[in-house]
Amino acid sequence: MKILIVGAGQVGYFLCERLSQENHEVTLIDHSVEKIEHAQDRLNVLGVTGNGASAEVLEQAGIKDTDIFIAVTDFDEVNILACLLAREYQVGTRVARTRSIEYKDHRAVLSKEKLGIDLLINPEDAVAEEMIQIACSSGAFDVAEFAEGQIQFLGYRIDQDSPLCELTLMELGELRGIYRFVVVAIHRKEETIIPRGEDSIQAGDRIYLFAHQNDLPAIQYMLQTTPKHKQVEKRGSRRSFILGGSRIGQQIAQGLESLHFEVKLIERYEKRCLQLAEKLDRTVVLHTEGSDIQTLQDEGIEHADVFIAVTDNDETNILTCLLARQHGVQRTLALVSQPELLELASNLGIDACIAPRLAAASAILKFVRRGEIISLATIEGSNSEVLELEIKHQSGILNTPLSELHFPRGAIIGAIVRGEDYEIPTGDSSLQVGDRVVIFALPGSLNKVERFFE
Repeated sequence: MKILIVGAGQVGYFLCERLSQENHEVTLIDHSVEKIEHAQDRLNVLGVTGNGASAEVLEQAGIKDTDIFIAVTDFDEVNILACLLAREYQVGTRVARTRSIEYKDHRAVLSKEKLGIDLLINPEDAVAEEMIQIACSSGAFDVAEFAEGQIQFLGYRIDQDSPLCELTLMELGELRGIYRFVVVAIHRKEETIIPRGEDSIQAGDRIYLFAHQNDLPAIQYMLQTTPKHKQVEKRGSRRSFILGGSRIGQQIAQGLESLHFEVKLIERYEKRCLQLAEKLDRTVVLHTEGSDIQTLQDEGIEHADVFIAVTDNDETNILTCLLARQHGVQRTLALVSQPELLELASNLGIDACIAPRLAAASAILKFVRRGEIISLATIEGSNSEVLELEIKHQSGILNTPLSELHFPRGAIIGAIVRGEDYEIPTGDSSLQVGDRVVIFALPGSLNKVERFFE
């Protein structure tokens, strides 16, 4: 397909990287000569310098032959206008990033339906949703749901006290009678591997696994390193602190309220505190700084299950999470926009770092690839992906044991969902029409996986 992307910021660059790897014909427009040259030097893309909301520039970039148009500049108006122009050129699929809530509601004066835009993605919404999901998953730093929530994809950090430390995958397989899950990837230092039976899990690893939602309590209990009696005591009432009263912080507070968390939200500006107090039902709004440990101790931070930092400053988010951990918070989540700080924050011991660029890009990729792919999630730090596919009638791999199929290298089937039933697959498993298959794929193997199931 021919894909035209407007905006060479973090989201645009990430989309160019992924889509060009899949052998799509990608053209990138940006007003910055430096950004265009940077992208062309490192990616297999065609760059055009200019205003993405200019018909002349769009024609120069080949808008007349474009299949998918994606506008992800930092300016809502530019993205909307560019998509309106793409509609005039009869581009089949049009996607825009927007930070304004005015466009979101279908009753809005300028909703996506009225603008003729297929997908309006707000990074703040995507970040808030992911933060809430991780906050609810005990111990996990990455969470994604597949098959309407039946299958969970989870990432866990392994420390020296973990019961999985030093176990081989073969030894883990012997636990399946008790714990039904499969480890599909291990991220060690800067490398992500799909492990084999003789590979072992080491302290410092990040492991990724698939499990059914019904098996999560037992698996999470097994993976916890906190004293078991403490978990039992705290299970009844979950407590959270949120630093930052922006729209993201407000959305997270509302989401956690609905999940029966006790929520305390910290905001430095008094005017915003008053606004939040009016909009939130049960959240306690604290007018203070995130570094005011004495006030936070008075509010019981040492008893918190999770501390979530979502200010507009990465350094503040990282430092306050470290302070919270030092004062007894079980888990910390930080909003980190700068890619170079993501790995650092993770190595410092922050449980989960959420990048707005990745949350937005994942939503866009999922929409662009819809059809054969039902759902998709992108894994930060490894450029790997998890995708869900449905087995079609014309597939040539039906009713054949997986051990006899030449499944693409760099990918692994983690779960098979068949109606109300599910299976953690083995070599004897086979696929039937209508099955939904959830797959972990390393970079570069996605195209091979899609062709395999065609």
